[in-house]
Amino acid sequence: MACSKIFSGDLPELIYEVVKYFQNDFSTLHSCVLVNRLWCRLAIPILWENPFSIPTENYNFIEVYLCNLSDDLKTKLNEYKINLNLLSSNTLFNYPSFIKYLNTREFVYSIKKWTEGAITTGNICFLQGVDLWPAEKLIYMSLFKIIIENEISLQTLEIGHSSYNSYLDDILGLMLQNPNFIKNIKNLNLHTHYLLYYNSNKYASFINRVSQIINSHQNLKKIILCYKSFPLYKPLLLSKDSNCSNSLNTLMLYRVNFKNIIDIDKVFEQLNVLESVHIVYCHSFDTHFIQQIINLTKPFKLKSLFVTKISQIKPFQSLLQKSGNYIVNFGIKFFGLSLEQQLIELIIEYCKNIKFLDIYEYENQVIHLVLNLIENIKQSLNHLSIYAGEISSHENDTFIERSSTILRNLGQILPLKLEYLSLTLNICVNDFEIFLTNSQNTFINKLLINNIEGQDILPYMKEYIMKKKRVKYLAIMNCFESTMSDDDEIYNNKELILLENEVKEFKLYNIKVQRYYDLSIGRSKLIKELV
Repeated sequence: MACSKIFSGDLPELIYEVVKYFQNDFSTLHSCVLVNRLWCRLAIPILWENPFSIPTENYNFIEVYLCNLSDDLKTKLNEYKINLNLLSSNTLFNYPSFIKYLNTREFVYSIKKWTEGAITTGNICFLQGVDLWPAEKLIYMSLFKIIIENEISLQTLEIGHSSYNSYLDDILGLMLQNPNFIKNIKNLNLHTHYLLYYNSNKYASFINRVSQIINSHQNLKKIILCYKSFPLYKPLLLSKDSNCSNSLNTLMLYRVNFKNIIDIDKVFEQLNVLESVHIVYCHSFDTHFIQQIINLTKPFKLKSLFVTKISQIKPFQSLLQKSGNYIVNFGIKFFGLSLEQQLIELIIEYCKNIKFLDIYEYENQVIHLVLNLIENIKQSLNHLSIYAGEISSHENDTFIERSSTILRNLGQILPLKLEYLSLTLNICVNDFEIFLTNSQNTFINKLLINNIEGQDILPYMKEYIMKKKRVKYLAIMNCFESTMSDDDEIYNNKELILLENEVKEFKLYNIKVQRYYDLSIGRSKLIKELV
């Protein structure tokens, strides 16, 4: 009875909660659109909340937005010999009004890809011999004006860099001309880790525009800074006229060089509501920098620490004594046997709440410490990535030994549930069977395996993983031994998703096979995961 009421539309509030549950399951949302009118009205806004970030190669949704162009703008585009008459003018909804999340980098990239596809397919008539640069600019600016004119209240606007810097400058200028648009944004995120301007004047112009946006915004929550960005933003963060001091709650420093940076303590003292700091792959963790952190009179809530190189262990010990209890995300790329042993021992001692652990390359002599760390944090751990290093001819035996030791000891120390497990190893099937047997009580939502020059693991995946339904999402590189020519695409890549029959078999057990790099948490995904 309840199910019939849901599908007939008698319980709209409950139906909305059902549809909202499928927010990131786009194929299911498309099916919801087809149920009836009510389901359609509820599913369409969710589908169009963040269209520029949908992981697909289909950018035809841009044409839906182009239908909203005014006659004057269409006339201007016709002047560039761009024929929009092939587009349907009938749209059932005001699609721009549904946008809740917008990333300027993805916005620019999506429209650029649509333009390239339109030229290739001929769906839109771009006449040959015409300079498309000014026409493309007009399309970008026109669509962004449509978003502004709809007076939507964005949940999140992320300002990030793209290859097309002039477009970003133009978009920022358009935003500054519409201050109400800025004020209506609930969360303004600055992803300046993409900003690598080679023209110093353009970079200065960008900094100036973003500074104006920050000062116009009343609720800036997050800033991500990298490279040379931090010294440039430091005066803004310290300014008494800035709103950051009473709104900024998340600050990520990505690949910042801390050498010669002073007054870092003053920046953090100024930020009154700062709840999390993320230090990711930064350089020059020297005594001078860390001492400024130690001198803070307030807690330093260091939630993420990813390191690739340290020269002294003592400053790190002081940092972990002050902030180790806050750390929930930790990653290390090993850099020297003595220091890495000491650092892991400090992490085991001071960091009890790690949820996200990334171990990137390691020496055989510290494997027991890595395993001790995993066992020490198993109650909180939900993301684990172990990368044994690149295999090479002179280190082949070492790589195999590292992989074997991990597989023989990891299974019995894993928690009962993991959100994410990624293993990059050379896999011997005997070791792999031990791992699968020892971890048979662990459910893994996302399992990724990159089996570098290892043995065929596919039969064991079916027996221990597929049939027991122990994962939800699965991606495997090099999952079986090649018996075909290296010129064959499938066997050259040896990725599970390329085997159609195998993918169907896993699907019968409700396991979704995905592309390895779509499922993996790379550098850009890592930043989004952390903040």
